Amino acid sequence: MSMKGRGGVGVGEMGSRNVVVSRNLALLLCFSSFFAGILFTNRIWTEPERTSVESEACDQKLKVGNHISNYSLGKISSTQHDISTLNSKISSIEMKLAAAKSEQQSLSSADAVSGNLKRKYFMVIGINTAFSSRKRRDSVRATWMPQAEERKKLEEKGIVIRFVIGHSSTAGGILDKAIEAEEMMHGDFLRLEHVEGYLELSAKTKTYFRTAVALWDADFYIKVDDDVHVNLATLGTILAGHKKKPRVYVGCMKSGPVLSKKGVRYYEPEYWKFGEAGNKYFRHATGQLYAISKDLATYISVNQHILHKYVNEDVSLGSWFIGLDVEHVDDKRLCCGTPPDCEWKAHLGSTCAVSFDWKCSGICKSVERMMEVHKTCGEDVNALEHASF
Repeated sequence: MSMKGRGGVGVGEMGSRNVVVSRNLALLLCFSSFFAGILFTNRIWTEPERTSVESEACDQKLKVGNHISNYSLGKISSTQHDISTLNSKISSIEMKLAAAKSEQQSLSSADAVSGNLKRKYFMVIGINTAFSSRKRRDSVRATWMPQAEERKKLEEKGIVIRFVIGHSSTAGGILDKAIEAEEMMHGDFLRLEHVEGYLELSAKTKTYFRTAVALWDADFYIKVDDDVHVNLATLGTILAGHKKKPRVYVGCMKSGPVLSKKGVRYYEPEYWKFGEAGNKYFRHATGQLYAISKDLATYISVNQHILHKYVNEDVSLGSWFIGLDVEHVDDKRLCCGTPPDCEWKAHLGSTCAVSFDWKCSGICKSVERMMEVHKTCGEDVNALEHASF
């Protein structure tokens, strides 16, 4: 009995002690876990110390990054400026094109109203002249070139005549102003985008044909010197006989010697291209007057930048047609002499279209003698009025 009672009391006390120990152990474990967590967290998030080398490398990368950024911004700014400038230029060009198109439409409308749209002419005659040739021009005006209302009537008949001249090397100088004043008085000039000079005659010839083709739609385009006498009706009659032929080159054909001696008149700097010394040029029209059909004038206009220029313009013109299917028409009525030559030919019923002196490459002392030649060898005053082309 006594053992049972002692044993029962012992068991109860042991149970109470176990509960107290369990609670203390739990608290101890909680605190331990808490401090362990704090220690672990501090070790994870603690920033490691950087060495001096790492710091310097990092700073260098930052500087490089900033430099690249500034350079990129600068390039972007420059590119944006260039784009803005280009856009402005494009806008300006578009405005000019629009204005030009509007002007062209206005001109086309005006031509349509006047019934002059794409008017067809028979021949355009360009009289080659120079700044110093005022008296020559006046001698031509006083003889074979109709003036004022008569010239307008001639254009209605399909014949256009203009003195052809470019500009001086000093644009707007006294020479150009003199031509402008003469143009105001007579209105018979065709001004070219060309700088005048004797050695530039081949270039002037190309520019003349290009300009004439652009301004007038004609069957023939003619170049003549300002010291030559021309019978317009006879010239027109000769050309009318070739009107329906394609690629016609009309003139007084010749084949003179190639002059290789420097300093002589008509010296050919490129004489070696024509073979051995003493050789002659290929056949070509003499430069006092020649006529070409529209398709040949158009050919010169289109290919002007690649056509070679010899020092003598008549040689240049002939060379441009070599290799083309061109009909050369040699008509001696286009190179008659002055009286008595043209006079007795007229009496024989073969009126000359062109008269000049070979030894002077034009009428000798043309200013003084042009009227004499006109009175002696000129065609009937009514010939042009009655002529039909």
